[in-house]
Amino acid sequence: MKNIINSVKGTRDFYPAEKAVNSWLYQMIREVSESFGYQEYDGPFLEPIDLYAAKSGEELVKEQSFVFPDKNDNLIALRPELTPSLVRMIAQKQRQLFYPLRWWSFGPFWRYESPQKGRGREFFQWNADLIGVESSEADAEMAALMASLFQKVGLRSDQVKVFVNNRRLMEQELLAIGIPTDLQGTVFKIIDRRDKLTEEAWGAYALELGLDQSQFESVQKLLSEEDLWKKSEELTQFFKAVDALGVSDYVAYSPRIIRGLDYYTGTVVEAQSISADIRRSIAGGGRYDNLLADVGGDPLAGVGFAMGDMVLSVILEEFGLLPEDRDTSPARVMVTVFDQDSQLASYQLSAELRKAGLKVYSYPVPDKLGKQFRHADRIGARIALVLGPDEIKSGEVAIKDLASREQKSINRKEIVKVILDLLENDPSA
Repeated sequence: MKNIINSVKGTRDFYPAEKAVNSWLYQMIREVSESFGYQEYDGPFLEPIDLYAAKSGEELVKEQSFVFPDKNDNLIALRPELTPSLVRMIAQKQRQLFYPLRWWSFGPFWRYESPQKGRGREFFQWNADLIGVESSEADAEMAALMASLFQKVGLRSDQVKVFVNNRRLMEQELLAIGIPTDLQGTVFKIIDRRDKLTEEAWGAYALELGLDQSQFESVQKLLSEEDLWKKSEELTQFFKAVDALGVSDYVAYSPRIIRGLDYYTGTVVEAQSISADIRRSIAGGGRYDNLLADVGGDPLAGVGFAMGDMVLSVILEEFGLLPEDRDTSPARVMVTVFDQDSQLASYQLSAELRKAGLKVYSYPVPDKLGKQFRHADRIGARIALVLGPDEIKSGEVAIKDLASREQKSINRKEIVKVILDLLENDPSA
């Protein structure tokens, strides 16, 4: 047996069934994004590494990015995220755009991760951003977008939750417990690792990064204060807006949410699965009011989030919420080929039906009709058509309803109407 070359570790093969899920999720995301008035955009898959080095943090650039030199020895990265590309694009046409901007995208990204269930080195991601508005209401819209997708795909608020915190609030509270400003970035990294490590490993990590035991205990106490948000005017207004948007069941405060990327400046959000013993992050984002200036643009407020497809798909599968009949043809009509002499006539019939707006699967070669009907069943077709010598001579088409197994001959001029009536009344469509 020949050796088959394997795919690259951490990537996925999208067979039709898997691609159907990917396309379905894309459609759900499109409908939710457009319901809020967001416009679709995209950026390049390749960017100079300097773009990410500017604000994404050393870990993303040095440990998680696929980087290679071009022919001029400039370092290029396969995009690990989209926000830096977004702000670069806006900076390049800043004075030509009309604000506020509501933009969304769904496309592939790459990170040098350790592959596991729900995490790969190549993944798809939903990005949504609101640019040009500095308000708690804009922050709340991000939570509402996430919650609206969860509602659309059938996830309940006791299965997923959008947790929120505010970096300015945390900076204020860290100062109050004696953590100086120059150490706060380190503390944010420690907080961001809390749910990824055991209690013992997390304590060791904090001490390793420079906290003393007293400071660490103060941080632990701070992270237990579930009503801390009430000290923040931004978060107080945020939760009022979330309530007005009708998604308050999906949103909650957590002092343990801080987000690891360096460019967040205010409110941060992270959606998690909460029904399992181990929480899994589904999406994350927040406010980044300084990022546009960091890539050469004028200061401009922004807030956004990213949601990967892999963890979300795993959660949807666990709850039985993925679409059924994924490994089927999109065509509900199959035209058979009776024999060699009638094959081109069958192709002509297929072409006529497509021109009428129908999706049609043409069987590629003459074969036994029973075998062709079984194939039509397997690909999910509802109707099989037969155009043999007798039908060609009489100007008719034999139509077989694969659900009822009934077959009858129809005048060819009436065939489109008959097919449309059958499909319209199809309970499985």
